[in-house]
Amino acid sequence: MASNFTKKITPHVQAELKLAEHARTNSDIATEFSHLENAHVIGQESTYWHVNVHWQMLKWAVRNSGGKEFLGQVLRLVGAAALTAFGLIPQGNTGGANVSPFSVMPIKAEHQTIISKAKR
Repeated sequence: MASNFTKKITPHVQAELKLAEHARTNSDIATEFSHLENAHVIGQESTYWHVNVHWQMLKWAVRNSGGKEFLGQVLRLVGAAALTAFGLIPQGNTGGANVSPFSVMPIKAEHQTIISKAKR
């Protein structure tokens, strides 16, 4: 059964994933990954969405990147699956292998508003 947060955050994560998909169809890999990062920040407190977005990032790495991002996403997938339910996530972290999986990062105001509303 999905948590209340997961239910409330779902449309926002799905919107970012849809934008990522649109960018992919236009061969805009940078914009695609940017939307995946947004989806990660918005949904990372939901185990379902946290794992799902890292899966999408892993697929992005296979299509576009190579070793470092691929390995980073494999490790992040395991971490997301094992640790999210315990609240062990670095707030605001964008989820890519270009940042430490332990780094807390600032959250864009619009994302914070979405997250805060979903928590109510």
